[in-house]
Amino acid sequence: MLIRFLPGNQRFFRLFSQHAELGVQGCRELLLLLTHLSTERELRAQNVEAAEKAADRITRQTIELLKRTPVAPLHPDAIHKLVSVMDDVLDLAEDTAQTIYLYDIKRVTPAAIQLAEICVACAERLEEAVGLLVSRRNRDGILRLCEQIDKLESDADHVMRAAMSRLFRDEPDTRELIKLKAVYELLEQITDKAEDVANIIEGLVLERSWRG
Repeated sequence: MLIRFLPGNQRFFRLFSQHAELGVQGCRELLLLLTHLSTERELRAQNVEAAEKAADRITRQTIELLKRTPVAPLHPDAIHKLVSVMDDVLDLAEDTAQTIYLYDIKRVTPAAIQLAEICVACAERLEEAVGLLVSRRNRDGILRLCEQIDKLESDADHVMRAAMSRLFRDEPDTRELIKLKAVYELLEQITDKAEDVANIIEGLVLERSWRG
């Protein structure tokens, strides 16, 4: 079947990859924001926002292309769901960056940085998995990456639970506690959404409608 070689269908895969690349960029900028709070907070928050806005444009382009494509390489509902949930990852990254900036958070814990590192790892594996969707020959590699993302999300859960326990036990300033709690929760939600994307990808490669 030559469906994947049609010009419009090749463009779907390029758009998926561009979106995933922006996901990596946004999560890396978020990590840099957390590790350079005193010197680069505004710059890094702006960079995360820029990545999110660029991804929004790609999401709209993908949906418009879907409307014009009679035979897509994936089921239309799957394409819409995939790009929408990928967009959720960057939405949450932007929410996290804006929370840090608007709450004027001046310090974060090692746990917050560890969670951000896990977010980056999830985004990198999503980028790799999305890039492999172009061919059925990549099925096993895609599934391995999805398993890795699932493991990373579990790691994030463990990090957040331990961080929350320390926060409520050791933080005397109620305002700081509220701020850090919000950051922990948003970072963990990024990994949740990354796992959601991985689950969508996993479902795609396991069903017969995948025409890659």
